[in-house]
Amino acid sequence: MIELHSISRVFQVGGEPVRALRDLTLDLADGEYVSVMGPSGSGKSTLLNILGCLDRPTSGSYVLDGREVVRLSERELSHVRGHEIGFVFQTFHLVPRLSARENVALPMVFAGVPRSERLARAERALDSVGLGRRAAHRPEQLSGGERQRVALARAVVMEPSILLADEPTGNLDTASGREVVALLERLNTEGLTLVVVTHDPAVGERARRRIRLVDGAIASDTRSPPRTGRSASDGLTPLVAAGGAA
Repeated sequence: MIELHSISRVFQVGGEPVRALRDLTLDLADGEYVSVMGPSGSGKSTLLNILGCLDRPTSGSYVLDGREVVRLSERELSHVRGHEIGFVFQTFHLVPRLSARENVALPMVFAGVPRSERLARAERALDSVGLGRRAAHRPEQLSGGERQRVALARAVVMEPSILLADEPTGNLDTASGREVVALLERLNTEGLTLVVVTHDPAVGERARRRIRLVDGAIASDTRSPPRTGRSASDGLTPLVAAGGAA
């Protein structure tokens, strides 16, 4: 459960205060599928950074699973980022000299997982996104869609409960974007809380809850009932969790 109350974030730009978020209050239940939309400069990425414990609010309260985040130490925040929250970004953030397998294994290196276990888990995660045969390829040998799928495998290999995606289809062609959205939605159906920041209405409107930001505040918060019938993720192999269970 995510609870934000009266969150503000103020940056100093050229000696002048810029309010990126303004007294924002928002609750997100476990397992929700939420999109965050709005014009450039509306505070979308700032909100995602605060949700992901990459930034601290200037004022307000952020409670994550009963813990007040602003009171956590840097070590505790690092643990939350490494084990409870997964991140997917528009620009992939893959290490060029590492293979897909090694990129996916990186979070486990920092977590102290033994090498044999982390490589096996990385292989399973890549299989789950359809890239098992490309495990030895470096990012330069992969298409944009494949790179984003590697990034997604890396984001979930530690089995987080929350996945934050910042413009996950922004650098992809239409077909590759559909594949990535399908994978994200499949994770959500398996219980992962999914928050997607996007400029693309076609992506944003798929979410069951849609939040629109304007000038750092919530301008609208709409919900729709769960879709029936086939979804974008139907027909895909279940994603493999970090421990190997589907």
